[in-house]
Amino acid sequence: MSAAKIKKGDTVIVLSGKDKGKEGTVTRSLPREGKVVVAGVNLITRHNKPSQTNPNGGIERVEAPMAASKVALKDPTTGQPTRVGFAMVDGKKVRIAKKSGAQING
Repeated sequence: MSAAKIKKGDTVIVLSGKDKGKEGTVTRSLPREGKVVVAGVNLITRHNKPSQTNPNGGIERVEAPMAASKVALKDPTTGQPTRVGFAMVDGKKVRIAKKSGAQING
């Protein structure tokens, strides 16, 4: 998937996997790996050893990167998952939602 189709700050819907149907905001985009990090989705458990910065150590839940193909952008007008296309508006290339044709901010 192209890096420009899903960007940081976009609201996406998970299409497949253990978190299917969940919504979240993209906190990080990793275009070279074709992955995105979505807030509150694909949580993993990390066991941390005690260190000087974290003297207690412990277990924490963090978001792991997931394949960008497993998420779809949330349509700004209908609220359903949609594919992303591009169009020229006033001489500027903008992203549009394929389902409704609405322009996507960002």
